[in-house]
Amino acid sequence: MDPQQTQADTATVTSDQDNNDRTFAIIVYVLYGVGFFTGFTALVGVIMAHLKQNEASEWLRSHFQYQIRTFYIGLAAIILGAVLSIVLIGWLILLAWTVWAIVRIVVGLMQITSNKPIPNPTAWGTGL
Repeated sequence: MDPQQTQADTATVTSDQDNNDRTFAIIVYVLYGVGFFTGFTALVGVIMAHLKQNEASEWLRSHFQYQIRTFYIGLAAIILGAVLSIVLIGWLILLAWTVWAIVRIVVGLMQITSNKPIPNPTAWGTGL
């Protein structure tokens, strides 16, 4: 067997796997967006991100980590906003969460469609 052919096959497999994982990450972003209307699709999305987080290539791992943090920080904001909506400030928290989540989803989609990682996936903001 030709060693160069083996390297080419490995590169193709890696590229194919990256393409599959990239598509998977895009689906998670879309599920998060649809989650604004259904709620449960965001839960499906975070489960999918958890499943792929450790097996994806490094640049895609940054997206899955970003998606997981987006879900859990958002969940905390929703709970806090719901509790505080009794005293009206909760509505401002829910509005801020909505804008924050939309920005993170859009930034994530822009980065992944450009085949770029999230530079700082643990950031509370956009991660750029």
